[in-house]
Amino acid sequence: MEELASEILEKTRKTKDRFEELTKMVADPDVIADNRQWKKLVKERSSIEDVANAHDELEKLHNELISAQQEYNKESDHEIKQMFYEEIGRLKEEIEKKIEEIKILLLPKDANDDSNVIIEIRQAAGGEESALFCSVLFRMYQMYADKKHWKVEVMDLNETELGGIKEITFMVKGKGAYSRFKYESGVHRVQRVPETESQGRIHTSTSTVAVLPEIEEVEFEIEDKDLKIDTYRSSGAGGQHVNKTESAIRITHLPTGIVVACQDERSQIKNRERAMSILRSKLYDYYQGQIESEYKQERKSQVGTGDRSERVRTYNYPQGRVTDHRVNVTSYNIESVLNGDLDLFIDALTLKDRAEKLANA
Repeated sequence: MEELASEILEKTRKTKDRFEELTKMVADPDVIADNRQWKKLVKERSSIEDVANAHDELEKLHNELISAQQEYNKESDHEIKQMFYEEIGRLKEEIEKKIEEIKILLLPKDANDDSNVIIEIRQAAGGEESALFCSVLFRMYQMYADKKHWKVEVMDLNETELGGIKEITFMVKGKGAYSRFKYESGVHRVQRVPETESQGRIHTSTSTVAVLPEIEEVEFEIEDKDLKIDTYRSSGAGGQHVNKTESAIRITHLPTGIVVACQDERSQIKNRERAMSILRSKLYDYYQGQIESEYKQERKSQVGTGDRSERVRTYNYPQGRVTDHRVNVTSYNIESVLNGDLDLFIDALTLKDRAEKLANA
């Protein structure tokens, strides 16, 4: 156990030293003056803080174990020796747990896990019933975000006359939002009797969910010459400002053909800012996809890759059942799930992801 602890401490020592170095740097007035550099360093510090803290905790336990073993070997009194023996056993258990925790922390981490997240929900198969289910999914995600004390901001919305949603783009702001929502990407299937169905037949409809990390400008540069920007009047529900001014923005990224739109804000400037935020995330996803295509086989084995053609979850209203097909986990309380209780599925997907990474480490 001591040898393994020493080996792990050696692995994490450089991370601990870097964390201390960054702690000094982010407090340096000269670094703070360069906002872009400061934000970059703060993000790096945050990404290794857990490993640095775990290093300190393991080192403390390791030193206590060595001390207890020395005292055990020196002690001649049987009762006191027994106390040290029990203490050594307890410390070895604690060290074993801490080593397993560090192994998980040392796994390759998604650089975007701490980011805000941009989510797109779109109507798919099933017509109006699919659109109505989109609104159910949006409410579910709103309630999940609320439970985590995260903020939801609608960026673009296209509704139907019956209250459904053809498509919606929204951002969830909060540390770790992407790490939880990234597993929601894919095809969500609903089985229920529509209100318009007079004979009580169960219909099957689908909606698609796409999940992207918010990419800050410091991480991704976009050339103005590569953009075509159009303005137009907002449409749909939204108050007196709708259709009065050309506040809505549509941006086309010419090299890739990616198009984004935002009409939720009254201000053209704010709509442009939000549209650029969506575009940065889509471009990041696009270019990452090109890189990762070289590792297609490895990507297939991962959980939550974001493949929208993959059916990820089924919501069966008559049976009150929700099943996640990736981990074969089922909840028989559909009302609770639709009210934002998603951790049952997300925790299982996170554990599966970690287990597969540990197996391949």
